[in-house]
Amino acid sequence: MGRWICYLCSRAADSLMLLLVLALSCKPSTAAIASPSAPHVKPSYSFGRTFLGLDKCNACIGTSICKKFFKEEIRFDTWLSSHLKLPPSYLLSYSGNYTDDAKSWRMVDITRLTSKYQHDRADRRICTSLLKTKNCSLEHALRRTQRFQKWLRAKRLTPDLVQGLSSPMLRCPSQRLLDRIVRRYAEVPDAGSIYMDHLTDRDKLRLLYTLSVNSHPIFLQIFPDVEGWPFPRYLGSCGRLVVSASTRPLRDFFGAAPEVAADLALQLLAVLRSMGTNDLNYFFYFTHVDAGTFGVFSNGHLFIRDASTLGIIDKEEVGSQLIDGQQEYKDIFSCLTVDCQSAFVSCNSIGEKHSLVMVCQELLPKLLKGKFLQPVQEKIDSFLQHCANGLADDQGVSGAVAKLAELLKPLRSCDSRFAYRYPDCKYSDKY
Repeated sequence: MGRWICYLCSRAADSLMLLLVLALSCKPSTAAIASPSAPHVKPSYSFGRTFLGLDKCNACIGTSICKKFFKEEIRFDTWLSSHLKLPPSYLLSYSGNYTDDAKSWRMVDITRLTSKYQHDRADRRICTSLLKTKNCSLEHALRRTQRFQKWLRAKRLTPDLVQGLSSPMLRCPSQRLLDRIVRRYAEVPDAGSIYMDHLTDRDKLRLLYTLSVNSHPIFLQIFPDVEGWPFPRYLGSCGRLVVSASTRPLRDFFGAAPEVAADLALQLLAVLRSMGTNDLNYFFYFTHVDAGTFGVFSNGHLFIRDASTLGIIDKEEVGSQLIDGQQEYKDIFSCLTVDCQSAFVSCNSIGEKHSLVMVCQELLPKLLKGKFLQPVQEKIDSFLQHCANGLADDQGVSGAVAKLAELLKPLRSCDSRFAYRYPDCKYSDKY
């Protein structure tokens, strides 16, 4: 019996020893015992509502692309750096990057419709003019205006609702153009209707505000690049920032090689020709051009970079457009970005040579000056001078421009620098 008890004690001791060994062998390592390191915090933009202009909505452009900003799928860093610092808010435009899959990025332009200073001044004007105070709710103030109350009651956007707005786009409005604006307004779900039933009160205020401040994003929406119009692609808006496909301003090419300058000059003339004659029978004209009005994509294709000074005359509805005397009506929406005393350009004073003369005066001489050997350069300068003087009638100016184009055609080259037409130019007489 004693030996049996000793045997059981021995087995119990062996079991305890085995458990001890197993426990020791399962002891966590020192590295595992140490407290886990803090998780890596992804650097992030500190977006303020003020920077984007969201604090001013619904006196803003829209919110269709805000998610992209907050998900960091739109970045201001050209090099996609990890610091993600926001640029100064006083700039008018920014270079950015845009992605749909967080892997491939493409460059975009991020712009304000006016400078922040002009926006702030306009905001103060709204408050002091309408509510007699320095600070106020912009939306509340604008909603009380007679014009917006008419917008709220309207089923359709008609010429009287945009009467007196400073945008060149609306100085000679036609019903056909206004229907196109409503039907293609991209900041709301597409209803494909000319009636404003699908626009909420908020949507109507945003559309009215955009048309009052700067019609550039509206041009991009209603005349999209995918249909062949010479505008960069509209990607969306957030607050008072607009995002579109990136282009380099024409000023960057004033020192370009002769063959590049010749190519861009020909594209510029072709754009003006298409804006005067197109399938929709709209006549587009500029009230002002400068070195930033046109831009060039990375493939060498020239587009209208800034449409804020672009006006439209509807050739199909000339008789139904407002006469100039009716445009004297002005209110707070008429002077958000310009002096309320500014005179309108008469619709009847716009001719086919209007934009050609400005381009011959302001842009083509800077692009083509001193680029070619004599006597070619002398002929180019002569045609430009004839066009810039603007003394001839429409046909005379158009004739000088046509001769200039014929002179420039053989001066451009066909190579990979002009990706928008290469290698097609190798096999076509068109080039």
